[in-house]
Amino acid sequence: MRENAEVSHRHAAGRGPSMADVAREAGVSGQTVSRVANGRTNVDADTRQRVLAAMRRVGYRPNSAARALRYGRFRSIGVIISTLATFGNSRTLDAITAAIADEGFSIVLMPVPRSTQGEVTSAFSRLNEQAVDGVLILIERHQLDQSEIELPDGLPVVVIDSSARYRYPVVDTDQSEGAAAATRHLLALGHDTVWHIAGPPQSYAAERRLNSWRATLEEAGRTAPPVLVGDWSAASGYELGQRLAADPAVTAVFAANDQMALGLLRALHEAGRSVPGEVSVVGFDDMDEAACFWPPLTTVRQSFGDVARHAVAALLAEISGDDRGPAVTRVATEVVVRSSTAPPPAR
Repeated sequence: MRENAEVSHRHAAGRGPSMADVAREAGVSGQTVSRVANGRTNVDADTRQRVLAAMRRVGYRPNSAARALRYGRFRSIGVIISTLATFGNSRTLDAITAAIADEGFSIVLMPVPRSTQGEVTSAFSRLNEQAVDGVLILIERHQLDQSEIELPDGLPVVVIDSSARYRYPVVDTDQSEGAAAATRHLLALGHDTVWHIAGPPQSYAAERRLNSWRATLEEAGRTAPPVLVGDWSAASGYELGQRLAADPAVTAVFAANDQMALGLLRALHEAGRSVPGEVSVVGFDDMDEAACFWPPLTTVRQSFGDVARHAVAALLAEISGDDRGPAVTRVATEVVVRSSTAPPPAR
């Protein structure tokens, strides 16, 4: 009781409980408390639990900033992300979380929905307050590459799925090659040309896929049809698909993601146009559900796990002082052929 009264007195005086308080409460040495607080493994399980219980009773919280000053690391990574609503961002973040956990780090998430200079700068400031060792930026919108956006100095940074015009390492799926391979696949089946449902214009990924689709058609001496622009959603794919389904000249469509391809499939089915008998469809992402579409969807597989692992590895290299400079890493894609593509109908 006397010791608890001393702790209460310190609280009243504006001082939090100390390691010494925890040591007295748990009946162990201060060195043992320090080992538990710093995540050391040379403490037996029973003692660790006793110390942790004592920390809770006296209200002690290990000081991450103090640990960082002593050991040089916070063991925490910040992630600045524009949105979790898109399939690519949510899958990439999930893979980042797993990769960071494998390295023994925690994650601090900072959403910046509008991705403006003020939001990004504010996110960096808040992450500095949270005491992180480095930052991963997952903002695919063009705002991040505008001239007025300046990312503050002082923290190791790796950029995912964005422009390469940075002084930081950039890691991304090889969007251009994936779109080119999808387009070549449809041309090789004998289609005269390939229509395209693009993603939103503010997206780097959508822009690269669209430009590559167009360039691949031009290289093959084919005319690129007018582009239809969606918003990544199945609903937009369905709406645009109704227009495509009404045009008998359409025999092959490359949708910039699987969700828009799903909406397109529904529109074609409702219009009575057989897939792939009359129209072939290719998506992009290879989401888990793509193999269960009807028909199962031919699509471009991108590895969100590989992107995350490369990004985390590059960031940890920066943190450890192994500065590799502003390198660009492109992760390979693969066309997964299923039942939604076939040669065009005989004329």
